[in-house]
Amino acid sequence: MDTLYIAFLTLIASAVGTITGFGTSTILIPILLFFLPHVEVIFLVAIIHWFGNVWKVLLFREGLNLRLFFLFGVVGLITTYIGAYITLGSNEQIFLRVLGIFLIIYSFFLIFKSSFKIPAVKAVALSGGALSGFFAGMFGIGGAIRSMFLLAFNLPKEVYIATVGAIGLLVDSTRIITYFIGGVKLSEMLWCGLLIFIPISFLGAQVARRIVDKIPQNKFRTVIVAFLLLAGFKILLWP
Repeated sequence: MDTLYIAFLTLIASAVGTITGFGTSTILIPILLFFLPHVEVIFLVAIIHWFGNVWKVLLFREGLNLRLFFLFGVVGLITTYIGAYITLGSNEQIFLRVLGIFLIIYSFFLIFKSSFKIPAVKAVALSGGALSGFFAGMFGIGGAIRSMFLLAFNLPKEVYIATVGAIGLLVDSTRIITYFIGGVKLSEMLWCGLLIFIPISFLGAQVARRIVDKIPQNKFRTVIVAFLLLAGFKILLWP
């Protein structure tokens, strides 16, 4: 697969992922699965995603919510390992379709019941951390679920992005280590390509920062819901 093509996808995915708190994996994984084995795809995207989360934390560090970071991150650390361990020998197609259907139904529910919100309580944060960690480890796609639960806390956009990035760092570190220990390898072309993909992901994050500054706070939740819906259709129709 052409390195420049992956670099272009990384730029778009990084910009979308920074704005929404997810997106890198939901854009890259379905496309790359046409050209590479599943475990190789999620390993490659996990590395790119890890750096993407570094950029989120660096660019929006003043907004980090440590309480939510620990509530989501600690339990997510455990379930990420479980999901990553399972995926090394499993067929993920059915589970991806279920995830896509769930996100579509939930997004439409939020659109037509805009006043509804998941209760902003500790149990919600723990549940969101557990589910998003498991799906991230198993499918490489967990940010959409994390974003869904974080919406309950109605965070300012800078706080939302920084907190998502910090949680993602913890989750991605766990799954990268698990994939590596499990024997997942990348080709020489992809390892060399990371020298391009990683700086490109930072450029995408910078672009996103300029866009975020122009999105009114009262419209930010709408943007997240729209991308949740798109992610659901993409996962369902293009697994």
